[in-house]
Amino acid sequence: MGRLFGTDGVRGVANVDLTAEMALGLSVAAAHVLAEAGTFEGHRPVAVVGRDPRASGEFLEAAVVAGLASAGVDVLRVGVLPTPAVAYLTGSLGADLGVMLSASHNAMPDNGIKFFARGGHKLADELEGRIEAIYDEHRTGAPWDRPTGSGVGRVRSYGEGFDRYVAHLIAVLPNRLDGMKIVLDEAHGAAARVSPEAFTRAGAEIVTIGAEPDGLNINDGCGSTHLGKLKAAVVEHGAALGIAHDGDADRCLAVDHTGEEVDGDQILAVLALAMKERGALRSDTVVATVMSNLGFKLAMEAQGISLVRAAVGDRYVLEEMKQHGYALGGEQSGHVIILDHATTGDGTLTGLMLAARVAQSGRTLRELASVMERLPQVLINVPDVDRSRVASSADLAAAVGEAERELGATGRVLLRPSGTEPLVRVMVEAADIDQARSVAGRLADVVKSALG
Repeated sequence: MGRLFGTDGVRGVANVDLTAEMALGLSVAAAHVLAEAGTFEGHRPVAVVGRDPRASGEFLEAAVVAGLASAGVDVLRVGVLPTPAVAYLTGSLGADLGVMLSASHNAMPDNGIKFFARGGHKLADELEGRIEAIYDEHRTGAPWDRPTGSGVGRVRSYGEGFDRYVAHLIAVLPNRLDGMKIVLDEAHGAAARVSPEAFTRAGAEIVTIGAEPDGLNINDGCGSTHLGKLKAAVVEHGAALGIAHDGDADRCLAVDHTGEEVDGDQILAVLALAMKERGALRSDTVVATVMSNLGFKLAMEAQGISLVRAAVGDRYVLEEMKQHGYALGGEQSGHVIILDHATTGDGTLTGLMLAARVAQSGRTLRELASVMERLPQVLINVPDVDRSRVASSADLAAAVGEAERELGATGRVLLRPSGTEPLVRVMVEAADIDQARSVAGRLADVVKSALG
């Protein structure tokens, strides 16, 4: 069996790659691994389980709940809530485990399982590896040690999770948003109720799009991966800005009042300066990934802010932040972690903080985002290739070396196998967009021929 866990949990086509049997088995395995690690020692274990609105989440949630309860874990079902809400509730309720069912920005047929440890942090790689090994062992016939009688887990709905999470978001805002008109694109996803409620309680006048999930329309032509509708709505309604989430609302991208996109790097830049101004940016340092734009690094250096790069995936950004005590980090894709208030990327929190900075500063988002100049960056996703051979292909290494010599000090090349999809990402930065496109196109062709 190949490795199940990627950079963001287990993910695949629901009922094909990710089945009810797998969801149940992984949940039982997670309970046993955490019990072995001493997480449950001295008390009755509790898990928080949430999901996004995908139709497949209904049967997968049932499987996860059944698996946990059969392993002796009491379950709080919080229903449809964002990933960061499940992480927050896992921590604030003192639960031993959190489980989120979502495939984030992926299309509706996909789904996924993310596990959170006590405190709301994603499980360490070694624990995920142990869960996978135990799952595989029992999948092939080894019997589980099962509790009986009063030892089985109890299951109850926890509807209070919605208000508890929204109240947390409002409590950490540095200032209100009174009178600000904001368009929210909820991607027909997990934040369809949470985000409008939070922005309204913060004083904003909101217009919502993509806020009618039916289980089938998540991420369909809307949300952070499809900004066209949001751009048009912001201009049409004369809004100060627009906020877009993905399916599980752990991301935030933005649109300024002219309809121009503000990406994750620019959002990080705006928030970093705001936090530095109020003394909240510890060590005057921000953590980003190897995919962040070179222009972001140059902008931060000009403002006296250091940049630390981590591997792609908000879990690796978080690890770097926790290890060194940094307060802010994120990804170009819109995962932003504000560690004083969240343990994972939180799209609603990020959007609220961004809007609060606009309100507090009296400047437009366009002005604030202009602190950094995005250097031309071309990203090509090459599907249907053997992503495991990226680091070992001699032909690919030679092509990369040639590209780096051509770009010199004014650009860079990054080839990265996706952690969640069967493809290789080719990223090229250069001072000139035509050169970036040309180099990226040539490298993509080599990836196809060398790894296809």
